[in-house]
Amino acid sequence: MVSGCAAAVRTGLDHVGEHRELFAGKRVGIIANQTACDSRGKFIVDVFREMPGVQVAALFSPEHGLYGVEEDGRRVGDQVHPDYQIPIRSLYGKTTKPTPAMLADVDVLVFDMQDVGARFYTYLYTMSLSMEAAAEVGKPFVVLDRPNAINGLAVEGPILEPKFATFVGLYPIPVRFGMTVGELARMVNGRRWLAGGVKADLTVVSLTGWRRAMWYDRTGLRFIKPSPNMPDVETAAVYPGLCLLEGTNVSEGRGTPMPFRQFGAPWIRSGELVATLNGLRLPGVRFESTIFVPTSSKHKGRECHGVRIVVADRNAFEPFWTGVCIINELYRTYRDQFEWRTAHFDRLCGTAAIRNAITAQSSLTALKSTWQAQSGAFVRIRRPYLLYAE
Repeated sequence: MVSGCAAAVRTGLDHVGEHRELFAGKRVGIIANQTACDSRGKFIVDVFREMPGVQVAALFSPEHGLYGVEEDGRRVGDQVHPDYQIPIRSLYGKTTKPTPAMLADVDVLVFDMQDVGARFYTYLYTMSLSMEAAAEVGKPFVVLDRPNAINGLAVEGPILEPKFATFVGLYPIPVRFGMTVGELARMVNGRRWLAGGVKADLTVVSLTGWRRAMWYDRTGLRFIKPSPNMPDVETAAVYPGLCLLEGTNVSEGRGTPMPFRQFGAPWIRSGELVATLNGLRLPGVRFESTIFVPTSSKHKGRECHGVRIVVADRNAFEPFWTGVCIINELYRTYRDQFEWRTAHFDRLCGTAAIRNAITAQSSLTALKSTWQAQSGAFVRIRRPYLLYAE
């Protein structure tokens, strides 16, 4: 618990007992990871096994595995749970979508995972592709809702263009979309974004006590890190922008205690870059010099000179815009050393326009105005699918 929390929020998992009719007499398949605990810390399988007449038939695991310890991008195989003696079917191995055979011994699918509020976090698509699979075989799909870790008000970044749709972004939403997973499921289903226009038999078990302006550390819930490089809410706050560094040869801080909150490379001159970035007077953030040696990922074992990000006002902070500005300065200052990982950068942005503007050194402010207009339109489109008040 966080001291002085504004509210005691209860997740969808805390309220499953009020929806027993959805599960009574059913074989339940649970799509989850280590974050699927109720407010008392009880894991979702134990919660369901205590419900009369409910059989937990299978678990389905996302990227990083059921326990959230596998590194990003590492494929995970099927297993049998050592305690529950039920199958764990990987949705980040041979397939990212449940097959009909995987669902043959399941009557209802339940999704419960903590998201971090950025379009390229893959748990969103584990949810939507599983919802699609359930719709295709005519089985109900239940989302146990959880808070958006970085609040449900702020919306930022360009809308994903269809040609850039991948498992790090499938639908026309902004980078920071300001919705819970339950609300997003309602939107994906309601707007017929599932393949073939299928529509799921969807139920969202809502949160209680959560309002849109809340950050996760104001909920009273314990933050369980959803992936190896997402240790806290501070990291989640910068992730919608600093993740763009994955599309370059600059370390985004993986393999250090502060992933995404610091970045660097052996060839960066920290003092000069810090002065330049602070001179931009970006809202809600300042920059400090740092040195780190990554133990994994880019520049492993090499001393990196770089920048630490200090968020002074997280409600004013614009993480995506900050990320774009950082990459622009890296490109402008270190053109001989800086390298794009072009396809991945464009996938993360959901457009090639940002990379093209940086390489042409054209106006980023003008480009920002286009995605602000897109975000404004998205806010209007998402309104019917929202469940919680400001």
